[in-house]
Amino acid sequence: MIKKLILGVLAIVVIGVAIFCVVVAMQPADFKITRSATFNAPPEKVFEQINDFHKWEAWSPWAKIDPNMKATYSGPASGTGAAYAWAGNDEVGEGKMTITESRPSDLVKIDLEFIRPFAAKNVTDFSIKPNGGKSDVTWTMTGTNNFLMKAFGLVMNMDKLVGGDFEKGLSQMKPIVEAPAAAK
Repeated sequence: MIKKLILGVLAIVVIGVAIFCVVVAMQPADFKITRSATFNAPPEKVFEQINDFHKWEAWSPWAKIDPNMKATYSGPASGTGAAYAWAGNDEVGEGKMTITESRPSDLVKIDLEFIRPFAAKNVTDFSIKPNGGKSDVTWTMTGTNNFLMKAFGLVMNMDKLVGGDFEKGLSQMKPIVEAPAAAK
C-alpha cells in the first residue's frame, strides 16, 4: 500500500515537473523592453548625457543603489568604443556596457553584458528624435531569454521590473537636460 502511494506521489511530481518544463520552454525566447519620454530640450543636449558614461551617474536608476560599487571606464571618453564596467553588491551585480554605435543627436547603441548575479548579453539603444524644440527619447533593451530567465519570467514581470527602472532613469534625466545652460 505504501509502495503504491509513494509511486503515485512520485508520478505526480514527475508529471508536474514535465508540465512545468514544457510551459517554460514554450515561453518566448526573445524579449524587448521599451520606454519613452519627451524632454523639453534639443536632441544634442539629450545625446551628450547618453553618449558619455561618465554622465550616467547623475541620472542612471542604478547608480546610487550601491555606494561602494566599483566603476571603471575604458576606451574613448564618449561615443563608439567607450566602455563602463561595474562590480557591486548583490543588487547591482557585475557587468559591462560598451557603446557600439553613436550617431550624434540620433542614436546610441550599447552592448550590455551581465556577469552576475546572472550571465546575459543584451543590446540597449537610445533613440532620440527631434519634436519641435523638444526631444522624444526611446530607451529599448532586447535580448534572448535562456531557460532559467524564461522560468523567472513566469513569476516576475521583467517588462515591469526593468521598464520601471527605464522610466525612473528617463525621469531623472529630464531635469538635467531641461535645465538652462549655465552662464559663462
